[in-house]
Amino acid sequence: MTSSPPAELDDAYWQVAQYYTQKLRRYGPTPLGVDWSCVPTQALRFRKLLALCNFDVPFSLNDIGCGYGALLDYLALYHPQSSINYLGIDLSSAMVRRAKKRWAGDLIRFHHGRESPRQADYSIASGIFNVMLDQPIQVWERLIETTLSHLSSTSCKGFAVNFVHLPNTGERAKAGLYCTDPMQWIDFCEKSLSSEVHLINDYGMSEFTLLIRPIRTLSGN
Repeated sequence: MTSSPPAELDDAYWQVAQYYTQKLRRYGPTPLGVDWSCVPTQALRFRKLLALCNFDVPFSLNDIGCGYGALLDYLALYHPQSSINYLGIDLSSAMVRRAKKRWAGDLIRFHHGRESPRQADYSIASGIFNVMLDQPIQVWERLIETTLSHLSSTSCKGFAVNFVHLPNTGERAKAGLYCTDPMQWIDFCEKSLSSEVHLINDYGMSEFTLLIRPIRTLSGN
């Protein structure tokens, strides 16, 4: 496990939690409630992130930034026969309460917090790095580094995350949106986390997905 996140990130975590709590109160347990536009694009993101996993065998999965548990809807629809020990983690206590109302089962649990309290085979984090709000970019990138390091330490077989691309030449990013070049975080994961990174790009949205596996497990899934 990694140590607790640095105190300088407290305000960033608090702002994000408040932002998503307000979204949930306004839109309810829908894609808009977690700042996505619609179910099809949300499902496409899940499909790209879950390319990391081997659904032929039982596995455990940490879902960082789980929101109201939308990933479980996707898994129930597309992988109904798979045995998945699921833990959803979210900064917003309102999101966790709503998720618990929607989902229950022997293999389903939720946790309110910044990080997963357990190790799992895989972890995914969908969209948690996009909403920077008014945080300084140095603080936000420290938050990303802290989160990636934690994901690395708690994911035995690997983890997957996504980011928004930098805007095209002549365009400006939406205020409060964090955009980046894939190589910045590929380089961080390879050098700082001793991992192999697979980039998934060009799937019809202005974003990309990284599948990150520890080098020590590359010989098997």
